[in-house]
Amino acid sequence: MAKDPVRVLVTGAAGQIGYALVPMIARGIMLGADQPVILHMLDIPPAAEALNGVKMELIDAAFPLLKGVVATTDAVEGCTGVNVAVMVGGFPRK
Repeated sequence: MAKDPVRVLVTGAAGQIGYALVPMIARGIMLGADQPVILHMLDIPPAAEALNGVKMELIDAAFPLLKGVVATTDAVEGCTGVNVAVMVGGFPRK
């Protein structure tokens, strides 16, 4: 029997750490090789273009467990319906 997708929020998804995490989650490394996911990626408005680039890369990779991607700079939209949150925050090095 197929499992329902789990909605996973990653904050700071366009940053280096978030960028490394999202494909691992999409591959099933975090929740298991049989658990479908819908990724919610949230970042700050200046990172919106990079965030959309990450979304396109995930879609292009065609991960079998990835059932949807939400890429947004709006916290309400990003957090709506989320089951698991990975709260990554950081500040770019100079």
